[in-house]
Amino acid sequence: MPAQYANMMHGSPSMPGSMSGSMSGSMPSSMQASMSGPYAPSGSVLPSTSPAMSDITPPGQLPMEVSYIENILRLNLGKEATIYMTYENNTEWNAKVFTGVLEAAGRDHIVISDRDTGKRYLLLMVNLDYITFDEELNYIPTY
Repeated sequence: MPAQYANMMHGSPSMPGSMSGSMSGSMPSSMQASMSGPYAPSGSVLPSTSPAMSDITPPGQLPMEVSYIENILRLNLGKEATIYMTYENNTEWNAKVFTGVLEAAGRDHIVISDRDTGKRYLLLMVNLDYITFDEELNYIPTY
């Protein structure tokens, strides 16, 4: 924090317009402590003080509070899936079904490959209705 602002936060009378100590006296100590430490320049990435997810999550399982679709799909890579998609305002095909081997899944996409043709499809999650599998899913419930 620049010195001129640090002085204001602690009510220094040397700063014009300061509150002569009344601000720091009425502010909770936890708030004062968080305002007085060193600050990173704007745009800097601050290191996290919490443990990384890999430190608290057993391998092959989802973190306790995260069971997003892409994570569930990642646990089932290599399995055949039938993916039902809807494309609004499309007069040629409004709904489409894709079947293939699940190769990858990201936050906004799914990649499958057709076993017969070898053709790969990059499907957007925004169009996803639902997915079916003909075999048991790898899924660890979080509740």
